[in-house]
Amino acid sequence: MITKENIAEAIETYLDKNSLFLVSVEISRDNDIEITVDSDERVDLSHCVDINNIVESNFDRESEDYSLTVTSAGLDQPFKVLRQYTKFIGKEVEIVFRSGGKTKAILNGADEKGIEITIEKSVKIEGKKRKERVTEISRIEFSDIKSTKPVINFK
Repeated sequence: MITKENIAEAIETYLDKNSLFLVSVEISRDNDIEITVDSDERVDLSHCVDINNIVESNFDRESEDYSLTVTSAGLDQPFKVLRQYTKFIGKEVEIVFRSGGKTKAILNGADEKGIEITIEKSVKIEGKKRKERVTEISRIEFSDIKSTKPVINFK
């Protein structure tokens, strides 16, 4: 039986050599395997083909009876590993909270426990007619986050 750990071990050297990192390995009950990789730079189609070939050479498709998909992490997909957070430091992200609600903010930093963000808000200041823009820095624990993904801006 193929396990996530077996697959991660089989492709680890290739990932390191090509400045890639493993985001996830999903194996369904029907033995459909989906490997998602990412990079701080870019993931080429050739990387996905190479990883596919490594897995196929290490695990016999006839005896294991599996289907295999190798993909790069999409910009519309939520972050799954810490390295994805660190890749987007300094960029705008959308955070959905477990308590409900969401916000867009600039990601300042990330560690094993959570993230630090900068949010710009319009706040009513007492004694003034107009709202003023205020910058607020916040720390959010991963336990409070349902999902985080990059904001795609075409401006």
